[in-house]
Amino acid sequence: MTDRRLTPANGRVAALHLAGQVTADRYLAGQPMMLIRPFSDLCAAPAGARDRQLLLGAVVTVFEDRGGWSFVQAVDGYVGYVASDRLGPVQQVTHSVGTAATHAYLTEDMKSPDVMALPFGARVSVLDERAKFFETTVGYVPKKHLRPLDRPFTDPATVAQLHFGVPYLWGGNSTRGIDCSGLVAAALGACAVACPADSDLQCAGLGADFGGAAQRGDLIFWRGHVAMMVDAATLIHANAHHMATAYEPLEAATLRIAAQGGGPITARRRI
Repeated sequence: MTDRRLTPANGRVAALHLAGQVTADRYLAGQPMMLIRPFSDLCAAPAGARDRQLLLGAVVTVFEDRGGWSFVQAVDGYVGYVASDRLGPVQQVTHSVGTAATHAYLTEDMKSPDVMALPFGARVSVLDERAKFFETTVGYVPKKHLRPLDRPFTDPATVAQLHFGVPYLWGGNSTRGIDCSGLVAAALGACAVACPADSDLQCAGLGADFGGAAQRGDLIFWRGHVAMMVDAATLIHANAHHMATAYEPLEAATLRIAAQGGGPITARRRI
């Protein structure tokens, strides 16, 4: 059976490479488009439940635009529907937001109207450099808040810690709201490490099993949940118990999750 999340086919259209593998009316190469809003839900069906979110500057392949919803596949392979008005032509992006959040302003003045709120990881095109701001395609952004794409972070745990206190949001991928796998994807993605979107896919595709003491950056998996270690005894995770991204001792989290019916640790991975 194919995994709906990773199979760009909906019966009407399918990716060209799936011809002969799945049934569809048309097989297409698809058209690259880019997210032009700070973030957008990637839904299982048009106007349906949120599976994940995509951030400003993310490139997707569009296979169908129907009824105001585009059927797309993201760079990480995830498939779903995005509101079509949140997509625009692909532009070269040069920087990403490297702070928990920032604003794009109308002019190079912090007192000028803010025109867009940007979450960590949003990607923009820098057009010009001013004294304290970069001029970008979405407005003027403080220079200290942007990071060149060719200078990724080097410590995923540092990125995860940047999300401390962010509200829990099922399917969330941003500093406005995030879930367990979204936190791991944000942390690894900011370090230029390819990462699947959901915890089961992360467990299957990331790192290698390890024994002995955990170390910073290790991933700990339960059924339907993932956390990242910040040291040998403490983890950080976005979770519904705290309804936020929170620190928790590994031993205490293991006991609590088991007591709440989540079962034992299923895997320990080192990236």
